[in-house]
Parts: sequence; structure tokens; C-alpha cells
Amino acid sequence: MPVSRQKELGAYYTPEPVVQSLVHWAVRKASDLLLDPACGDGRFLATHANSVGVEQDADASATVHQRAPKAAIHYGDFFSWAKDTHERFDCAAGNPPFIRYQRFNGTVRKTALEVCASHGASFSGLSSSWAPFLVATASLLKPGGRLAFVVPAEIGHAPYAQPVLSYMARHFETVQVIAIERKVFPELSEDCWLLYCAGFGGQSNHLLLSLMTQFGYMRSPPKTDVEISLEEWRRWNCRLRPFLLSPHARHLYERLSRCNSAARLGNLARVGIGYVTGANDFFHLRPSEAEARGIPEKYLQPTVRNAKALTGQAVTKSTVQKWCRRDDAVLLLRLRAGADLPRAVRDYLESPAGQTARTGYKCRNRNPWYVVPDVRIPDAFLTYMSGNEPALVANRARCAATNSMHVIDLKGNVSVTELQKMWRHPLTQLSCEIEGHPLGGGILKIEPREASRVVLLDNGKMSREKMALIREGIRTLRRWRHYG
Repeated sequence: MPVSRQKELGAYYTPEPVVQSLVHWAVRKASDLLLDPACGDGRFLATHANSVGVEQDADASATVHQRAPKAAIHYGDFFSWAKDTHERFDCAAGNPPFIRYQRFNGTVRKTALEVCASHGASFSGLSSSWAPFLVATASLLKPGGRLAFVVPAEIGHAPYAQPVLSYMARHFETVQVIAIERKVFPELSEDCWLLYCAGFGGQSNHLLLSLMTQFGYMRSPPKTDVEISLEEWRRWNCRLRPFLLSPHARHLYERLSRCNSAARLGNLARVGIGYVTGANDFFHLRPSEAEARGIPEKYLQPTVRNAKALTGQAVTKSTVQKWCRRDDAVLLLRLRAGADLPRAVRDYLESPAGQTARTGYKCRNRNPWYVVPDVRIPDAFLTYMSGNEPALVANRARCAATNSMHVIDLKGNVSVTELQKMWRHPLTQLSCEIEGHPLGGGILKIEPREASRVVLLDNGKMSREKMALIREGIRTLRRWRHYG
């Protein structure tokens, strides 16, 4: 299958040891009826003769029949089928499609969310497809049924993992997540874990977590490393990722985050995103172009275009001068609604580039189209994707910033210098790892709401033993996201 088609369908076929492990555990006797809700080329169905598969990709159908000739195959959208079927299953196993919310849309998404809501699981519009796939599949099990699936590692941190695990805990006697450090799919940037649920119709007040360096064939799930009460899981913002840490490191972090000298970034500053122009090449001018067109300086706002420009501790006037000497496109055309614009600006708006820019989605949906909203001068900038750690950079040049970084506006009496001093503490580095999330390829991403939860210490002094635990925690979480 072409890579583009794989991405569209979220179809990445599962290694045989994983297939065998999941099916051999889920199926307890030959008469058990197995469901694979996204059967792909049929490798899960081929492992057990009494099976039913659903597949939307017509190109995969011929392969399914060859590989699993005894299986019953339904073609089309799984959620539409699940909504209407009266069949119930002893077990389910598979690898649900990993389709990001941008592609998981239209009627399929609408039906998926309706099916899940009817079973008490509500997902936001930002949910990836795998999450509702698991809930809808579980709802088709018989009492006592089992479910065993490949899941993305984002089950350990994504907001839409919370409805999945909450649903499973309400409907299964045991819910076990297998976190696997090395990649199950070496060709993908995304990590995958495994989910085992047993005893459909029961309920559990805790989640089981097993930690593995590498996965090989296993007839049954590995031993439990951490038993997490639902109350404790919720206390960690419904994330499993913090439980990759040793208990000592996790408990120390929890204690320090509650001490009197600790504060969350959101208590000290507002974290937001920069502006969106809808036509970056048009709205950002080079100094030479602005001069040639005669655009007055009062309509040009120096801006930080991308996070790569955030080097050092501060963006200063000399930094901006350096950009201008290089003739970088760092001057934002900043216009206000109702302003009387000079001829040079009107000519630029009516230029061929302006005619093209106004047709873009963002521009044509605002009035007037040429006024870029949400442009402000923050106190500091925060990178939201990083390898090592997010950088907090002071804005001494009074620049604006695009949405390729976060913008920080201070609250109260704290200064940027004081904030930066706290930001450099190892506890804050660990907090970024805990509150942020892996993006793939070793990258750590931190959203505004995650950044607001980052812990800072006003008094950073601590014992050598505590510091060693904190550094161990940083190394552990960076290793799990494959950094370095």
C-alpha cells in the first residue's frame, strides 16, 4: 500500500509476534467468536478460525479472503456496522487505525461519536480514530469477554485517552496497559503500547501498568509493575506517562510540587499562542521590500517568525537589527480596522500578492481581511517543540510572535529574569517532561494548558540525593521518548 494511502487509512500492519500474543490471550476456546473491527489484510483473523472482521479498504479485501478464508467479512464503515449489528462477541483483538482528527472527519466521525456517546463515552472533536474504535468494539462483547489491542503510546497522555480508560475501567474487571520502550513499528515515528482488558460486564477501581523494554511473543500479559488507583490516575491529570518514573522519583516530584516554594507556571503567567496571519508570505515583509514600497515604519511590527530564532536568553534590539541586516522577512504588516491607510499600504493590499492572500481561508473569513487578529507584545516566548527542553526567552525588543511558539504574559510582581532562573532548575525540566508529551522522533511538545501546569521552585536548593532522583527522572522520560 502506498505511504499516502496508509496515512489516510491509518493502516499499519502488525508484526506477527504481537498478533499471536493478542489473539492467543483473547481467545480462550475454539468456539469463541473473535472480532477485529479494522481487519486490514486479515492477519488477526487468520490466527483464529471462528472470527468476524470489518474492513473499509476495498484493496485489502482480496488479501483478507486469501489469508482468512473461513472468516466472515463485512465491508464498509465499522461504526455504521457496529450501530446496527446484533452480533455479540466473546473477544476482540486488533490494531485500530491511527487517524488524526484532521482526517477523521465527516459522516464516519459523526457516527463514531454518536455510537460512543450512546455507551457513555464522550470524545472531543480532537480525538484520533483509535479511541472511539476501542469503545465501540468493547460495547459489542458478551459478558465476560476479552479485548486485546495495539494502541498508540498517546494512551499514556492524550486527553482523549481519558474517556477510553474510564470506559474500560467501568466495564471490565481488569484493565492492563503494556508500555513498550522500543518501537513495535520501527518504520513509524509514533510509539505503540498494548491494551489488555478482561471480564466485560465487571468493573475495576484501578489500572494495571507493565513496563517493557522490548516486546516479544507472550502467551499472557506480563507481570504488573504499577497498580494505579483511578483516584491517583486522575490526580496525575489522567496520564499514565508519569508512572514510567520510579516510585521514588514520582513521589519526590509530587511532594515538591506541593511545597510552599513551588508554583505552577499558570499561577505566575498566562500562556497563549501567537497570531495567525493566514498568509505568512504576504504579511511578513523584508526590510528591503518595505523600503522599496514606501510602507511607513508605524505599520510594521518586528516579530519572531519561528522558534529557531529564539537563541540565548533574550530577543533584544540588537537581535532584531541583525535580522534586518540579513534582510529577513520579520516585519509584520500590522493594520487596524477603520484606520485611514496611506497610499503605499493600499497599493500593497491591492497588489497581485494581496489579491491572492485575501482568498485564503483565514483572510476571507475576517473583516477586514488584512487586519491580523491577536497580535500582542508578550513579556517572553516559550518554544513548544524541543529535543532537550522548552526554552523560555525574554522579549526585550518588544516583538510580536507567530503561532510557531507560545507567548508568555506575566502576572503579579514576578520578573522575566526571576521566571527564567526558576525555569532552569532541573525540577522544572522534569516537570516539562511530565506535563508535556512525546511527539515522535525524540521531540517533546508542550501545549499551552500543559505549560501552565509546569512546576517552578522559588527556592531551588535541595539535597544531593533529591537532585539525583530528579535527574534520573529526566533521563528516564527522555529515554522513553527516544531523545539522545
